[in-house]
Amino acid sequence: MELSDLRIFLAVAREQSVTRAAQALDRVPSNVSTRVQQLEDRLGRALFTRENKRMQLSDAGQTLAAYAVRLLDLAQEAEQALSAAEPGGRLRLGSMESTAASRLPAPLARLHGRWPDLDIQLRTGTTRFLADAVASHALDCAIVAHPAAERPADVGALGAGLHGEYLFTEELLLVMPPGGAEPRALATFARGCAYRERAEQWLREAGTDPARLQMLELASYHAILACVMAGSAMAVLPRSVLALQPASLPTRVIGPAHCFLIRREGHDSANYQALLGALRD
Repeated sequence: MELSDLRIFLAVAREQSVTRAAQALDRVPSNVSTRVQQLEDRLGRALFTRENKRMQLSDAGQTLAAYAVRLLDLAQEAEQALSAAEPGGRLRLGSMESTAASRLPAPLARLHGRWPDLDIQLRTGTTRFLADAVASHALDCAIVAHPAAERPADVGALGAGLHGEYLFTEELLLVMPPGGAEPRALATFARGCAYRERAEQWLREAGTDPARLQMLELASYHAILACVMAGSAMAVLPRSVLALQPASLPTRVIGPAHCFLIRREGHDSANYQALLGALRD
């Protein structure tokens, strides 16, 4: 299969239309339609179902789409590794919400100032989501927290084939509502959040069964803190995030959380090194 065929195939899958895909690719519709048909003939499978002027991926098309994304990403990685002496092009960076809020703005500003042609595409999520995204080629690298209390020698617990560079250690705090009340709810991110795992472990060791708590799964620290301020929940936050808030709240120290910049083994590009340098400055 030609990489150009895969790009056309993914464009049609994204747009669900040959006409719109042709416009996005700056091609004539007949060329796009012919290339998709040739790809289907070569594979001996229908890649799309065609209903009501919309083209949706068939089961075979969904299987190919997953491989096509990985193949195109690998091709781009190879080009960067072999030809890019200086940072440039795209770098898909994942980050925990806390890091994006408290630690990324200054390093990314320095990185942009030095390498303005480097296109940083930032996506946030839990540690588990980000590690899986790096492993599956959906992200180039990500800043995540290791679930262990002791600083590990490697990031093998996050997934096979991942390499990590230690960046910093956060101090995790259990943040209580004003007045010191202890609500029976924990405001937190979804499962897969390393900080949530550490908080649940700490609560068990302190004699509180997390299974007896109501879990308020929220998507941002602003929402989490709002629940704490309202007295409806306690929460786990890094001290660096709490320091950004004007309110003073009662806290208890949970312990350290060690954070790493992870990438796939062998994916060591000029873009990655530029980012790592900016994060360590």
